[in-house]
Amino acid sequence: MITTTPPLLATADLVRVSAAIDLLGANDTASVLAAALPSLDEEHRATLAGHVTVDHVALLVFPDTLEGLADELAARGIRTGAMTPSVVVRERLSSRYGVPQHELEVGILRAPIADRTGLPRELEIFAVATPPGLEHIAEDEREHGRENHVALTVRRPDPVLLSGLRATIATAMRPDGGGHNGYENSTVLYFRDAHGTDPAFHRLELVCAGRFPSLLATHRRESCAGTALLHLLTGAWATQAIATAAELRLPDHLATIDDLPGLATATGADEHSLGRLLRYLAALGVVHTSGDRHGLTELGALLRSDRTGSMRPLALMYGGPFYRSFAALPDAVRSGGESYAKVFGAHHFEHMAADPDLAELFHRSMAAGDAMFEGVTGVFDFSGARTVVDVAGGNGELLHRVLCANPALHGVLMDRPHALAAARTRLADVADRVTLVPGDFTESVPGTGDVYLLSRVLHDWDDERCRAILATVARDVPAHADLLVLERLLPESGAVDSLAVPWDVHMLCNTGGRERTASHYRALLADVVETHALPLDAHLVHARRRG
Repeated sequence: MITTTPPLLATADLVRVSAAIDLLGANDTASVLAAALPSLDEEHRATLAGHVTVDHVALLVFPDTLEGLADELAARGIRTGAMTPSVVVRERLSSRYGVPQHELEVGILRAPIADRTGLPRELEIFAVATPPGLEHIAEDEREHGRENHVALTVRRPDPVLLSGLRATIATAMRPDGGGHNGYENSTVLYFRDAHGTDPAFHRLELVCAGRFPSLLATHRRESCAGTALLHLLTGAWATQAIATAAELRLPDHLATIDDLPGLATATGADEHSLGRLLRYLAALGVVHTSGDRHGLTELGALLRSDRTGSMRPLALMYGGPFYRSFAALPDAVRSGGESYAKVFGAHHFEHMAADPDLAELFHRSMAAGDAMFEGVTGVFDFSGARTVVDVAGGNGELLHRVLCANPALHGVLMDRPHALAAARTRLADVADRVTLVPGDFTESVPGTGDVYLLSRVLHDWDDERCRAILATVARDVPAHADLLVLERLLPESGAVDSLAVPWDVHMLCNTGGRERTASHYRALLADVVETHALPLDAHLVHARRRG
């Protein structure tokens, strides 16, 4: 009588093993990086390829027992080495399914496989013994493939290099856990892109010889999606913490006082509560703490009131009126109208015009963004112009920079009377070349210019009002005039990080306006000649009248 032993591996697992072999044989390091990290440009992928090599393709299989599995695979032409215990995957399965680790038997078998260039790689088979009672793990893992991955090995076990590689991959894939395998003394970091176009490359493993506990702890912490979301949800707390520091003039006091009792006395604050605020500000990178001494970081120094371009007024605006209007964002999203008017009973500009103190704070907060004007005179040649007109030029900072860089130019600044007072002070040293014109740019603009500046104006208005404003400008300016629009440009695709994205929602809430893409401005403007990037994610859009 012949006794037949049933196979240890189910047909579904054998099919998956065969697919993993084919995947490895069809790829090499360059093609894996291209498939797994398509959002990285070729230069970044080439740099990665200089430090990592495809090591293996891994998958989970689910035999009833691990005994005899290597022999069964060998009978199918897949020759493996000795089985080694799995540490990291066993921990992950235990956490995911609530099964104690001691009840999970997970081993690793490795089989040599050549990649498409003929170089030796490995098929890494994680075998999970699946007796009755654990079938649900096999069923779920086969369906979702949460542990399947393509692995990259780091050629040189250096903590700085590993940190840089991790950070680069994390721009394209989300951290997905990791661990240290004590049997092999290797650190593994997982990454996942659930929305990747090719499911075979939705998960990467970065393998590095050695132990890197600090980096691994950071990676594991970032792997928890809830942690990242909590950071986002507490953004409002950070705004208020910084605004509170600004209101207490804490950055000013930190310039001369470094102990908590002294700071509490200077700010009139409760010492214990101020200490807690300082701890939060240190976590935000605004202050630094050494023992019981406190000081400003370079970031925090921007909040000092005596600093040119101080961002203190901006902190007070964002933690004050704009904080209140943002609380009504649901109304703005539902209605399509600004929430500022709903909260304060009047449009942004009308409300501020009726409150001189608030208007002054707003204009000073706008000055905090004047750094975006750096580079304007470097990307546009004013030498052919005699007169430049700054429409709604506010405090005159942009016009001042243009005139200082071009001593032969005459400047005209047009704005409402209350704004001209601040501009008169800023333009005092070039007053002999400046004309201040009170007026409303929605009605008319001076017709004497060769170059016209519209800085942070159009984003305050919807498309209909923008077209009306631009029609007024086109009606009044000379035919030869150049128009320079300074605004933040939304990225044409969603893959680029830009301050214009949150500022677009800010405009929705507080003015009813919007930020726009370069193509959107091309549709609004007659003839866009060129665009140039400026600091703070701003851009200069150079346009002319058509014809």
